[in-house]
This record gives sequence, structure tokens and C-alpha cells, in this order.
Amino acid sequence: MIVPVLSVLSETYPEVQLTILSRAFFKPFFNDFSNVVFLEADVNQKHKGFMGVLKLAEEANAIDINAVADLHNVIRSKIITRYLKIFGKKTATLNKGRKEKKSLTRKKNKYFKQLKTTHQRYADVFETLGFPIELTNFTPLPKKEYNKNILSLVGKKKKSIIGIAPFAAYKGKMYPLELIKKAIEELDKQYQIVLFGGGDKEISELEIFENEFAFVINTAGKLNFTEELVLISNLDVMISMDSGNGHLAAMYGIPIISLWGVTHPYAGFAPFGQSSHNSLLSDTNKYPLLPTSIYGNSYPEEYENIMETIKPQEIVNKVESVLKLKK
Repeated sequence: MIVPVLSVLSETYPEVQLTILSRAFFKPFFNDFSNVVFLEADVNQKHKGFMGVLKLAEEANAIDINAVADLHNVIRSKIITRYLKIFGKKTATLNKGRKEKKSLTRKKNKYFKQLKTTHQRYADVFETLGFPIELTNFTPLPKKEYNKNILSLVGKKKKSIIGIAPFAAYKGKMYPLELIKKAIEELDKQYQIVLFGGGDKEISELEIFENEFAFVINTAGKLNFTEELVLISNLDVMISMDSGNGHLAAMYGIPIISLWGVTHPYAGFAPFGQSSHNSLLSDTNKYPLLPTSIYGNSYPEEYENIMETIKPQEIVNKVESVLKLKK
């Protein structure tokens, strides 16, 4: 979710050098940035534990930086930020809006309104540092060219390509596989479908779909992360839960049809730059406590199956309407 914000920041202030401190896994996000240096946080070995975090802070201090934007606001990032502040660096930290989010998810006297988006909260951090930005100025990252591995997997484009990422970190925000299968059955008649996921269990489940339908390809376990980004940049539509794949597609300006269970776009985690009409929501009339949590890990027992209120045909219809708008 940080990428669109940093893209606007880079375009607005091209003279500013950005140092991204994060895990190595996320480095491919910034391959298109000309003004970015990546500082790897090896939290499992070199930078493990409190002393490891201090060592990472020392490495950051050794770089010629003038300000620190803490876009994470967790224990590790707080330690590093405070360390660098001691050395005279100007700092600003993300306001996660915990109080507002608690009001949105509580059972009684729920504050059921759109909260500030996480993207705008990131932008606020840079404004505090003296770099105000306008997020409507975002230009999507460029579409990538297929390499031989991707081309051998998906072939040359003959139909519109629909990406589907059916998994999520918590059951409360994952659409039932038997229902996504019904949507795939309809979409398979007209479109090329590529499936995204990871881990042995997810791969085996996606392989079942691949073997059952003529125009469905499972990418899980067959592409590295950089190749997945290349493929995502070439999609016509991405169908995603409230999960990371939607945000990956948003970096490239891909239309995203997002499916929401016990979480809700009002919390501020909808993919960047997407129409609210592309968010398919569980029935709040039938389940008035929605949203029950910010991350999908907390919900009443009777809310386990709420995503069944989103019908497979709704997904198919939304895909068709989005593709019509693209023409």
C-alpha cells in the first residue's frame, strides 16, 4: 500500500533521495523507482532481537539521511525512529487511527462511516516532514514484458486475462472455494484465468481448478515473486479478497474486484484508486455487526459464513461491467 504513495512522492519531489528500510522480499516493489536505495532488514538473523534492531538503526544512521518516515508504527520501527531522532534526524510516525477503527468495529454505537484511508495516513506522515503530496496525481507503474518462463506458462494473449487470488490470511475474509469455483466456471467460458496463491495447501487446491477448467492456469509455485508482479501488471482485472494481491494489482492501475467478509473498506484498507462500486460486500442487513474486525481475525461464530451472501453471479457480472468500461 505504500508504493502508490511513494510513487507520487517521487514524482512530486524528484530531487529527494528515498531509502526504503524493509525486508528483502519487498525489494522488487521499487525496481521502477530511480531515486530509491533499499536497505535490507534481516529480522531473522543479522537484525534479530533488540540488539539486532539497534544494529539496523546504526546502519540507517550511517546513510546520509535527513528525515525518517515511520510508516509502520510497530516496536521495531519505533526503536529505529527514536534512535535516529537522537542523532538529530527529523521524524514523523504513522497515525494508525486505532480509536476510530475501534469505533467502526465495536458492537454497540458503531461508527459506520468511511475512515481516512491508509494511503492518506501515509501521505500525512510525509506532509509532517514538509513534503505534502496529492494522491490523485498517481501514475500507475508501467506494464512489464513477459519473460520466457511466464510466456511458456500463460502463452500469448488471446483473451482478456482475469487474475483470481482466492485466499486470505483469515477465514473471516476468504470467499468459499466452492463458490469461487462457480464463478470460475462461468468466467472460463470467455476469459483466460490465472490463479494466485502460495504454500503447499493452496497450490494443491488451485491445481484442482486448473485441471478442471480449459482456460485456467495456476501460477502458484511456478513463478517467482518478480515474475508474479510482471504477470499482474498485464491483467485486465484482478479478483481479490481483502488481501495483498489486490494491493499489488493497484500498483499497476489494474481494476480490482474486491470481496469483503467480516472486514470493510471503511477501515481504509481498500486497494488504491479503485471505485467503491468494485467492492462486493457481505450483506450488512443480515449481518449488522459488520465490520467485526480490522484484519478479519475476530468475528462471532454465527458470522462464519457471511461471504456466502455474495453470489458467484455477482462476481461474473462485475467482471463483465468492468471490462466494458475498459473498452
